[in-house]
Amino acid sequence: MHDVVVPRPAELAHRTARTVVTALGPDGRPLADVDVVVAQQRHAFGFGNIGFDLIPLANGEVEAGGSVFGGARADLLPVLAEQWLALFNTATLPFYWRGFEPERGRPDTQRLLRTARWFADRGVELKGHPLAWHTLAPQWLDELSMDQVAEAVRARITREVTDFAGLIDTWDAINEVVIMPVFDKEPNGLTRLAARDGRVATARLAFETAHAANPAARLLLNDFDMSPRYEALIEECLAAGIRIDALGLQSHMHQGYWGEQKTADVLGRFARFGLPLHLTETTLLSGDLMPADIVDLNDHQVPSWPSTPEGEARQADEVVRHYRTLVAHPAVQVVTYWGLSDDGSWLGAPAGLVRTDGTPKPAYDALLALVKGEWWLPATTVRTDADGRFGLDGYLGDYTVTAWGRHGALTLSADRPAESVAVDEAV
Repeated sequence: MHDVVVPRPAELAHRTARTVVTALGPDGRPLADVDVVVAQQRHAFGFGNIGFDLIPLANGEVEAGGSVFGGARADLLPVLAEQWLALFNTATLPFYWRGFEPERGRPDTQRLLRTARWFADRGVELKGHPLAWHTLAPQWLDELSMDQVAEAVRARITREVTDFAGLIDTWDAINEVVIMPVFDKEPNGLTRLAARDGRVATARLAFETAHAANPAARLLLNDFDMSPRYEALIEECLAAGIRIDALGLQSHMHQGYWGEQKTADVLGRFARFGLPLHLTETTLLSGDLMPADIVDLNDHQVPSWPSTPEGEARQADEVVRHYRTLVAHPAVQVVTYWGLSDDGSWLGAPAGLVRTDGTPKPAYDALLALVKGEWWLPATTVRTDADGRFGLDGYLGDYTVTAWGRHGALTLSADRPAESVAVDEAV
């Protein structure tokens, strides 16, 4: 029996599996001694990015924009969409409450539903970000009593999780709880609530409300604070019986690449909880770095923050090193890079993988070479044996098997040592 084997380093063995595939023709009989073409279609691992810029394209709008952080030029949206879909398989969509429901009772549901369907139709998995967060909370919450704020949070979470069930089943249930009770940049209802009830009770409100609305939802606790304070919060939430499905770790590296050792240390500290890890917000700069003494990244405001040739070379190297470290760790399930283009990027930083004119930076090409090159099975021909079988040894994910102008689909997973594929759909 012939095998299709995808070369990979030993440290990525946990991202792979082997199965014996039996190819069946339209009549249900094995395709014996036949050349079939095997091709990977999708990684099981989540290679993500935000989908904010593509909201106008998904909705057939002509104006640029689409996120509270700005947006890419309208004329570049088709190009950005092509670049996005060529590299990523998981999209984070913005549910910042202030922009989603600036007027109480008038949420932007339909626009986000159309966007979610646009991505889903292209085979992209989706996450909503976030259900509860003190920053960008609607200003109309400020007029409510704390009990009314709690009820508004419940209603908002129930509505979004219910309305998007089946399209978006992964959510950042609550964002940046460590700082929430003491946040002092602006008045907001969530900080008042967390200051009154405490971090754990506020987290419980978000998680239990969302799980009640969609018991199948995968809910994350997400934070930028990688200190022991976040570890303590996780311990307290788990001890209180809160069901957390995954931990979100932000890694905005505007002040410089963490390096392999720090990254491994962070992953190890949070993997000890036995929960999947999602690197929810990752950035690496292709220009000057932010000064190291800046505590709140939002405090760094500059009129222009250009990408530079030297910075782009550095970013490409660091992106590859960072992704290799993350994918090698068995607890990591998803890595979401925070932005495709520099146009409209957070803080105006040169953090995108694509320049403002739509041309890819070296980091884009380098990451694509990993995800769809080194870690990917292109169309490969293999001959079946007398029983219609061949071996497939590759990265976990979705594949097609094609013969005589027809194809079938299979999912390579660690728990399927044998698989039968009906090659009966017209190509």
